[in-house]
Amino acid sequence: MPSSWADSVSHADNSASAVHRTSYVPPHLRSRPPPSSVPRAADTFPKAVPPSALTTTAAASGRRAGGSAGWGRRDREPNPFAADEEEEEEEAAAFDGRENTGINFDAYDDIPVETSGDGVPPPVGAFAEIDLGDALNANIRRCKYAKPTPVQRHAIPISLAGRDLMACAQTGSGKTAAFCFPIISGVMRCCPPQQQQRPRGGSRAAYPLALILSPTRELSVQIHEEARKFAYQTGVRVVVAYGGAPINQQLRELERGVEILVATPGRLVDLLERARVSLQMIKYLALDEADRMLDMGFEPQIRRIVEQMDMPPRGVRQTMLFSATFPKEIQRLASDFLSNYIFLAVGRVGSSTDLIVQRVEFVQEADKRSHLMDLLHAQIANGASGKQALTLVFVETKRGADSLEHWLCMTGFPATTIHGDRTQQEREYALRSFKSGSTPILVATDVAARGLDIPHVAHVVNFDLPNDIDDYVHRIGRTGRAGKTGLATAFFNESNLNLARPLAELMQEANQEVPRGSHAMLLVLLMVVAVGTADRVAGPALAAGTLGKIPPLAREGEAVAITMVVEDMEAGDMGSLRHMVGAAAAAMVVKGSPAHGTDDHPHRLEI
Repeated sequence: MPSSWADSVSHADNSASAVHRTSYVPPHLRSRPPPSSVPRAADTFPKAVPPSALTTTAAASGRRAGGSAGWGRRDREPNPFAADEEEEEEEAAAFDGRENTGINFDAYDDIPVETSGDGVPPPVGAFAEIDLGDALNANIRRCKYAKPTPVQRHAIPISLAGRDLMACAQTGSGKTAAFCFPIISGVMRCCPPQQQQRPRGGSRAAYPLALILSPTRELSVQIHEEARKFAYQTGVRVVVAYGGAPINQQLRELERGVEILVATPGRLVDLLERARVSLQMIKYLALDEADRMLDMGFEPQIRRIVEQMDMPPRGVRQTMLFSATFPKEIQRLASDFLSNYIFLAVGRVGSSTDLIVQRVEFVQEADKRSHLMDLLHAQIANGASGKQALTLVFVETKRGADSLEHWLCMTGFPATTIHGDRTQQEREYALRSFKSGSTPILVATDVAARGLDIPHVAHVVNFDLPNDIDDYVHRIGRTGRAGKTGLATAFFNESNLNLARPLAELMQEANQEVPRGSHAMLLVLLMVVAVGTADRVAGPALAAGTLGKIPPLAREGEAVAITMVVEDMEAGDMGSLRHMVGAAAAAMVVKGSPAHGTDDHPHRLEI
């Protein structure tokens, strides 16, 4: 599929600015030193690592790992922090003044945490209390992690104790570090690769010690980037493998050696069938976004990988399963894959964080674009130095994403897209452009809904609401991450009636204000389901007791005449509903009367 309109413009600008060199001075010769010259230390060693310190650091890492210094075969390791350090000042300026910067650790103190299982290790209050190794602790400081998040406080001690773990936590709570830290620390303590007892016979297969499975290419790349930072100068090599990209480069990376393999299920099955990866030596297995993998239909591949591909059985390997929700399918997976595991729940399972301000606005389909433009103009007016805050807009279809992106660009709002039809290169370019603020609006389908950690996202707009409340939770979780505050706006209309009840319940649990001043029908639907006593709501053109699409309604501010039949509502609940509706929209008249003179029969609301 061709690149998006915004990406094409960017590529064109880069091409236009390229310097045309004459043919008699090849570019690669201009910067190349003479053959006899000795390379400078700065060209040989990673940035910020003096040459004299490399041997000392590698030796120390090797002693911590219980093996030879630096594991011998690592003669040069790229600095994964280099790009962060070079762009730190530029990023700070780009995102200066945005409301969601900074980690609000105090907000974590009130998050409920539940653990169950035998012999649960106590939580820790600081990384210094955990024996992770000097090299890993140094990288934690370089990542500027001040103190562990709730899921890290509990999950890391559990994993370091060698226990299997089933963890449910709110999205954006620091789950990646919660499983990466124990895995890297454990691999450092294992025997170095050259001392492992590996099968003979000239096999070209890679034998990782740890496997991290994730549902999407983007999440796998993200985990790989974070794990490389955590593993810097520890002697632990991290490799990523995912579909949608040439396999040859990934094979070359695997041939260089791998201790931790991050992979999507489909690509890993391909590598296993090619006999290029063996799972015989796996000591650690982590499944991230397990519920998402099941939603995407990966359960057969996951079970094949874990149960039929020579992976050590449960009880021999250590398994960590992370999920934002805990449906029956995940419970079965935990029962099959985990041994004597500890269950950890941080916050309500499947809930959203109250650090995200949620707004629900009634917007007809034909008015969505103009309403989105109003929101974007308001953001610029209220933002620092007139900058557009990073805004993630979710739509239902790939065609809708491309269409909305083109319309935004044509109306003066730089935007890009990410969805399943874009190539991996295009998707990675779009994410980089969005993260840097070059195109501060990202239009996405659910391919980007889970797991991606994009810093500084100030606003998530559900242009098209999903059909499932769990998908809504994952979407809005792209903001309000790691204790930061964020804003989520949902465009709601009569086509989203199936979300009315769970959306109202979710907003109440997250201490959100139920919509006020919105369209009368939206308000009443949310209020009725929030009371929690009405199972069925009927519009005037529908048979009583059915829930379906209500006829077109009058716009806000116009007279509305609707009769709703609410079944099995007690008199006290009717009074509560009347009070709630009246408080939110004093201009509405709400009448309730028993149909047959008793409180046991349906009441009729006239609005």
